[in-house]
Amino acid sequence: MAKNPLSIPLRLAALALVALAVVGCGSSTKSSSSTSATTSSGAAGGGKLASELPAKYKSKALTVAADATYAPDEFIAPNGHTVQGMDADLAKAIAGELGAKPDVINATFDSILPGLAAGKYDLGMSSFTDTKARQKTVDFVTYFSAGTSFYTKANGGTNVRSLADLCGKTVAVEKGTTEQADATAQSKKCTASGKPAVKVLTYPDQNGANLAVSSGRAQIGMADSPVAEYQVKQSNGQFKITGQPYGTAPYGIAIPKGSGLDKPVLGAVKALMANGSYGRIMQKWGLQSGEIKNPQINAATS
Repeated sequence: MAKNPLSIPLRLAALALVALAVVGCGSSTKSSSSTSATTSSGAAGGGKLASELPAKYKSKALTVAADATYAPDEFIAPNGHTVQGMDADLAKAIAGELGAKPDVINATFDSILPGLAAGKYDLGMSSFTDTKARQKTVDFVTYFSAGTSFYTKANGGTNVRSLADLCGKTVAVEKGTTEQADATAQSKKCTASGKPAVKVLTYPDQNGANLAVSSGRAQIGMADSPVAEYQVKQSNGQFKITGQPYGTAPYGIAIPKGSGLDKPVLGAVKALMANGSYGRIMQKWGLQSGEIKNPQINAATS
């Protein structure tokens, strides 16, 4: 989940707040009708890491799925089809270290983990928080750290300082995210203590959640902190952050269990950190605050 300011003009297809298409984080099954986009290939190199890539991946492009509605982590470029952002750049760099070509495609967030388990995708890079629950389906290689933030309308919005303040409020979240899980769990806590439930509105992508807040259908939106901060900056004063971020946790690259990709991908991330490419990508997207120094396989604590 998570991020910061940007130095690049990002015109999200629907970021006009009438159809506010700023961008999510965060797993279910659902066919994806979203646009596919093949990125330019990473440097197809050789070396030790390339030799560690399982044979089945050496004759094909690595298919990397991302929900491209979550700027600045992953979103659609002005050309209307290319997936760009921190995760897309990192995916290309990882593929280059492995001597492979990347194919970064847009897919709905809650379809990615099932798609990995079914062999539809090779990797998932979509601001996934590494959690014990998700590790039952996939493995993760951690590469970033982020929390969750609340955002609301700048004029006529509401104040929320923590999850406990959500009782009786309407919250917009992207389906399958940790934000959905957190808001749903908080609703049960509210009713158990005699307070009004949280009305949780779920949407297929973050754009829908943003529009629910801008239109007044929801009082509060929730997203990874870097994403929430970014969309507030891009909202022309219509959104504001309320309260403080909570639940800082690692993002993980999602990898099918038993694929043999976990150790090569971990090695690639470490190599990118060592040669400075990782830091340059984070700086490009204004995400230095989420950088980590010790990537791991399945590092979730909860």
